[in-house]
Amino acid sequence: MDTSILIKTFVAVFVLADAVGNIPILLVLTKGMEPQQRNKVIDKAILVAIVVLLLFAWAGQFILSYLDVSMGSLRVAGGLLLLLISLQMLQGELDTPAIDQQRDVAITPLALPLLAGPGTLTSVMLLMSESPSSHLSVVVGIIAAMFVSWLILRQANLIDGWIGAEGEVIITQLLGFLLAALAVEIGSAGIKELFLS
Repeated sequence: MDTSILIKTFVAVFVLADAVGNIPILLVLTKGMEPQQRNKVIDKAILVAIVVLLLFAWAGQFILSYLDVSMGSLRVAGGLLLLLISLQMLQGELDTPAIDQQRDVAITPLALPLLAGPGTLTSVMLLMSESPSSHLSVVVGIIAAMFVSWLILRQANLIDGWIGAEGEVIITQLLGFLLAALAVEIGSAGIKELFLS
């Protein structure tokens, strides 16, 4: 096992997954849920993110070329998805608990594209292609980064108790705006990639 590749993978995946930054978004998406229900959502999101990252690490290039999908298209799609969610947040449409709306926030947007976004998927594909002899290091790096992210996201219940109902409203509006900006950034990077390179 190559320790430098392992550390590089861990840092890249952990930073891009941004568990700390995703806690407020998690709280908004799981509003009205009991702590146990929220924990189930976190567990599922992390498992889905690990599976997707491992799938892309091993077969990402093949899947994208088989479907004739570029990373630019993936960025634009991810950006549009986040933009739709941010608009719902700004309009107060995410106030109804996710369990009542029959939608699985663990898969989208938590696992995809927040934890395993275009940047993270690209990173694991590149790290895997760079190190043909160190595939185990990349796999262990992905799992370790996601485990630490899981530990951080599990603190969401504590934070939820601190901020209260008024704090949640303020955070929802602020994050809706920031998420919209992030969505435009991801989407515009994809558009540049598709049309200007």
